[in-house]
Amino acid sequence: MSDCIGIFDSGVGGLTAVHAAEKYLPNEHIIYFGDTEHMPYGGRSFDTIEKFASSDFNFLLSFDVKIIIAACGTVSSVVLPHIKNKYPVPIIGVVEPGSAAAVSKTRNGRIGVLATAAAIKSGAYNDAITRKDSSVQVFPMPAPLFVPLVENGRFHKGDRVAKLVAQEYLEPLLKENIDTLVLGCTHYPFLSEIIQSVCGDSVTLVNPAEEAVKTAHDVLKDRGSLSDNCKGNPDFYVSSDIDSFKHIAEIFLGKAYTIRPSLVNIDKY
Repeated sequence: MSDCIGIFDSGVGGLTAVHAAEKYLPNEHIIYFGDTEHMPYGGRSFDTIEKFASSDFNFLLSFDVKIIIAACGTVSSVVLPHIKNKYPVPIIGVVEPGSAAAVSKTRNGRIGVLATAAAIKSGAYNDAITRKDSSVQVFPMPAPLFVPLVENGRFHKGDRVAKLVAQEYLEPLLKENIDTLVLGCTHYPFLSEIIQSVCGDSVTLVNPAEEAVKTAHDVLKDRGSLSDNCKGNPDFYVSSDIDSFKHIAEIFLGKAYTIRPSLVNIDKY
């Protein structure tokens, strides 16, 4: 299928980008791939993350996509700067758009970043934010437990375990008087209600997946490549555990789409 947009993540997290595409890319057909067999990417080595990301790109390119959104904070932080120029279509990560939004929203110049351990270690968000405004202070915090919570459906506002985990990660950042918080893994916006309830209304949350979709819209508009046709239902693909993906996707996306994931042997790519 030509004239479509590819979105991938290590699991269900990239569905936050699919959700944003409803608003910002309403006429585009989406091909979504969740590498559920290999998730999470966050604790892996550079070489392993690069291998997984290359397979993800190659799979999406088999659909003749016109742009790819790497809706994975780890891939965007760790390997995307090194490999994105290898591919024939524009690749939009989440770090640069998310960082630009955070700088534009902060009022006191104190920005917190929640991300996977690999993304935090890479320093990508810190570098991107301070390149945009060197006066801003960045306070990073790895939040590895958020990914398995989301992948297991533990992201509803009343979930006591999720709230306890959120409090542990957020209390040190709140002590630093942050007024803006980057949800630097696309799984984390699933937990937005819980995170906001812990932070309070004085902290603005930034969803980099949504910002990446906005950027993709702008790139396609500049190229004259925006579609004016009805997009139809996205095509969903996963590398394992179809039933779990379908269950969580239906909860998160609601009745907006029919969720019928197809299984892919991603190691062939």
